[in-house]
Amino acid sequence: MKIDEIDRRILNTLQRSGRISNSDLAEKVNLSPSACHRRVQLLEKKKIIKDYVALLDAREVDRKSTIFVEITLSGQADALLDAFEREVKLVPDVLECHLMAGTADYLLKVVAADTEDFARIHRRYLARLPGVAQLQSSFALRTVFKTTALPI
Repeated sequence: MKIDEIDRRILNTLQRSGRISNSDLAEKVNLSPSACHRRVQLLEKKKIIKDYVALLDAREVDRKSTIFVEITLSGQADALLDAFEREVKLVPDVLECHLMAGTADYLLKVVAADTEDFARIHRRYLARLPGVAQLQSSFALRTVFKTTALPI
């Protein structure tokens, strides 16, 4: 599906305000409500809009620490990579997992209440993941800015 300028305006607005009413969205992007609704439905059908979520304040739900964990595996066999990826998805405190090019095989974004909580996550989950040879953890001191909106 080719995304035109109106679709871009719709997507940019929805990325910043997912609960906006269809009539307000239509007004913002200069469409009739029915035309706007049809476009949003098509964007959903084509999976350009994957889902709608509530973004929580991590500090308010006792997840004050963000930790980036570089993981190096003991090997690169497909079975090992598949096993690691299958198991890491089950760790409730891992928000993101990326297969990397470079020195580490994977980069994880983990949230924890504090350093003690992260130690629990490390011992209980991360160190037990299949094929883990080395873990390197870096604590974020402060989040300068954060967005979920993709530039389109």
